[in-house]
Amino acid sequence: MDGVKNYIQLLGRVIVGAFLLFNAFNHFANLGMMTAYAASKVVPLPSLAVLGSGLLLAAAGLSLLLGYRIDIGIAALALFLLPVTLMMHDFWNVEGQARVAEMVNFIKNFAILGSSLVWLVAPSPLPLSLESWLAARGRSKVVTRPLEQH
Repeated sequence: MDGVKNYIQLLGRVIVGAFLLFNAFNHFANLGMMTAYAASKVVPLPSLAVLGSGLLLAAAGLSLLLGYRIDIGIAALALFLLPVTLMMHDFWNVEGQARVAEMVNFIKNFAILGSSLVWLVAPSPLPLSLESWLAARGRSKVVTRPLEQH
């Protein structure tokens, strides 16, 4: 059964990692449009903010996808989600359909942040991950976290 759980966990990492990488790519591919939207929300240095947020998403996505330094990936995700959610999806400042759209994105971002915290307490190294592959070869400097039994 552990083998099945390992593959389910890998599938979850691939889905979330791919989602984050897709959004990172979107930041870079649509830099002009995203910069204009950030500027409309009075984000300081909007072009730099969009590039920086794309890099944070890429770091988080790669971390989850590869299963390497999940702690850094989740920190990058939190650094992206907290300011973006509060500044860009300020549903309390808009009316009508825009309010609904911003509220959906606000709630979605906090749900992603909340669910991502689970990875911080997962056993380390994760099964079927780059970290576990490196650890098996004595090349990982990452401290292991066993799963605590209750």
